[in-house]
Amino acid sequence: MERYHYRFNRITLDPEKCFGKPCIRGLRMPVDSILGYLASGMTTDDILNQWPELEKEDILQALEYAAWVTSEKVLEIESSQRL
Repeated sequence: MERYHYRFNRITLDPEKCFGKPCIRGLRMPVDSILGYLASGMTTDDILNQWPELEKEDILQALEYAAWVTSEKVLEIESSQRL
């Protein structure tokens, strides 16, 4: 069952597609693939030319999603729990 991420309107999750990885708009294009293409040096235009079903906003939201997922969370530890 495909569902949209509660915070990102272009990110979908479906256990039947791409092993449940977050994808773009129900397409079989995982967010991590887009990030990998960018990390390898492809430009946004390169990606859009290679996969015309994608839109610039998809790539931008993939980056925004990655930033959100990897954002640092700081938890305070009480002094009695420190090692």
